[in-house]
Amino acid sequence: MDVDEIVRKASDAMPELVRDLGHLVAIPSIAFPGYPAEPVERMGQVTLDLFQKAGFRDARLMEVPSGYPPIYAELPGPEGSPVVVLYAHYDVQPAPPEQGWSSDPWTPTRKADGRIYGRGAADDISGLIAHLGTMRVFDGQPPCTVKLILEGMEETESNLEAFVEAHPELFSCDLFIVCDMGNLRVGDPVFTTALRGDVACIVKVSTLQHPLHSGIFGGPTPDAMMALARLLATLHDETGDVAVEGVTTGSWAGEQFSEENLRASADVLDGVMLTGSGEVGDRLWAHPSINAIGVDMMNIAGSSNVLIPEASAKISMRIVPGADPVKELDALVTHLETHAPWGAKVEVTRTKEAPPFRCSTDGPGYAAARWALEQAFGKPVGEAGSGGSIPLLRTLQQAAPNAEFILWGAEDTALSRIHASDESVDPGEIERLVVAQALLLQRLTETPSA
Repeated sequence: MDVDEIVRKASDAMPELVRDLGHLVAIPSIAFPGYPAEPVERMGQVTLDLFQKAGFRDARLMEVPSGYPPIYAELPGPEGSPVVVLYAHYDVQPAPPEQGWSSDPWTPTRKADGRIYGRGAADDISGLIAHLGTMRVFDGQPPCTVKLILEGMEETESNLEAFVEAHPELFSCDLFIVCDMGNLRVGDPVFTTALRGDVACIVKVSTLQHPLHSGIFGGPTPDAMMALARLLATLHDETGDVAVEGVTTGSWAGEQFSEENLRASADVLDGVMLTGSGEVGDRLWAHPSINAIGVDMMNIAGSSNVLIPEASAKISMRIVPGADPVKELDALVTHLETHAPWGAKVEVTRTKEAPPFRCSTDGPGYAAARWALEQAFGKPVGEAGSGGSIPLLRTLQQAAPNAEFILWGAEDTALSRIHASDESVDPGEIERLVVAQALLLQRLTETPSA
């Protein structure tokens, strides 16, 4: 097929693809502990049926020791043709009422801006739909061997890394297409070529053996929550840059994201300054960042006039591409242990060491993908990073060390609001992605496999 025919077939497929997207958005497939299993299991079965009908006749739910199963399939192409793995995930984030949705998160809603709103519409149901549309463009018979892996627990404690390690032969390929990313802005194509890693720990600060009356003892007696607050404040300098000695930083040479775009995308309140120094792209993708993502102490409803004896915070630090997660976490732990005020006792528990990832951009698969993306969007392609971490990529790289990685998707940074309220996707991004993926698979058959 030529480019025009693929464009036409993708356009013709969109009405049904949009209906499929809406059907999937309506299933609250939250794989987090404490949520009902039935919707996740239903989502897995509905997704399985869709891909079986699209051509993956041997698609099946794989056995895993625990958790929700991934979907795996393999559709052989002509002998000697390249082997491509398509990745996406079928679980979604929770959508609690306190997030402040303007429409029901489990009712797909087409609004005046043309976008489709609902939890998972972008992350990562759009990836499922892009893969589904790619298969439909080829009427279920792609020009090369295509493997499919759809994860069921990406948003929580993933079981796919262990599955890949146990079955590396299933993931032998020339190219991974990971459809769980997106452009910075709708219509402006980029590859995601670098991901920050993520290390985390829990720091507990203790000052007293038990609570004390704040009126009788307040003043000279140290309060653990105030000590924790002062300790957390040492993690950044006055500009908001990370102030932990020994933590790696860098610069970003690809596409940039303007301060105006960032403020609008993040819904930063009027008058509130952005933190850190340097270009926005540097701060998002090449500088470390630190956040306290949870705090444990007395809640407001149950509070009384007492000094707090101990308080804890969970600290997440995003680390730059090329950094060693063990060394970065070592630096963070050392800082926490040595910067507590007033001699407060500090105990740090390490909880996570997820490595960063960088894509190779000099192989035949990347060249074919660049051409395909330019054809689909009609303009030159840039490169962006992502502050998010996907530890699975390192595991896949170990299973297929010679394979290339293409990271893209329909989750535009400017407006998709993944993991937040009013998550949405632009159907045009999905359509252009279907065109790009179809063109890429076809182009690979004209290029010697890696």
